[in-house]
Amino acid sequence: MSNDIFVSVLIPAKNEANNLKPLLEEVRVALADESYEIIVVDDGSTDATLHELQQAKNNGLSQLRILHHDCSLGQSTSLYHAAQAARGQWLATLDGDGQNDPADIPGMLALVRNQPANGDLQLVAGHRVNRRDTASKRWASRFANGLRSRLLKDSTPDTGCGLKLIQRAAFLRLPYFDHMHRYIPALIQRHNGKMVVHPVNHRHRTAGVSKYGNIDRALVGILDLFGVWWLIKRTRLNTQAREVQE
Repeated sequence: MSNDIFVSVLIPAKNEANNLKPLLEEVRVALADESYEIIVVDDGSTDATLHELQQAKNNGLSQLRILHHDCSLGQSTSLYHAAQAARGQWLATLDGDGQNDPADIPGMLALVRNQPANGDLQLVAGHRVNRRDTASKRWASRFANGLRSRLLKDSTPDTGCGLKLIQRAAFLRLPYFDHMHRYIPALIQRHNGKMVVHPVNHRHRTAGVSKYGNIDRALVGILDLFGVWWLIKRTRLNTQAREVQE
C-alpha cells in the first residue's frame, strides 16, 4: 500500500448519475491540500452512473478510481470492496446521493492529526445535527438510534450517518456482513478502538430517490442489531495478552 496517499474517499453509488459530478467536484475542492484518492463503487446501476464516472476520469480527475458491480450488492459490500482496494491510511466514507458534505472531511482529518503521538483514535463518526430528510425517515432513525444505543451502548447519536473517517487497518479487521456499515461504531469499540463524534452538515437530496424504505430498513435492522449484540457479548478483545519477560 502506498504511503503517498493519506486518505481514500469511498463512495458507494447506485443510480446516482445526476449527483456524482457535483459531489466529485466538491471532494476535489475540499481535499485540494491533501494527498488523496477517490474510489467510487458503481453498485449495479441501471442509469448513466458508470458513464458519468468515466467522463469525470477522462476529464482530468486523475484521483478517481472506479469499481463496478454487475448487480447490486449493497452499501456494506461496496464499502468493503473499496476499502480492500484503497491505498490510503484513512478511509472517508460518503453517501453517493450528495447529502453528505465533503467540506466536513478536513475537520475530521484535523482530529486525527491533532491526537497525541501515542493516540489510538480509529474512528471519527459524523453526526448530522441538521438532518435534511423526510419526517418519517427522521422518526425512524431516532427510534432505531435509541434502540441500538440502549442495546449496544455504542455512545453514538447517529450511527446511520454516511460520513465517517476510519483507519483502514481497523476497518479491515471488522467482521464483514451485509449492512455492517450501520454498526461500524459498535464494531470498532468491540475491537477496543477509540472513536469520537464530530458534528457534520447534511443537505437535501437534489436528484434521484432513496434506494430503500423505512420498513425495509427496520425489518433487516432488527436481525442485524441482535446479531451485533451477540458478537459484542461474545468478544474477549477488551483484554490484552501480557508478554512475560525473563
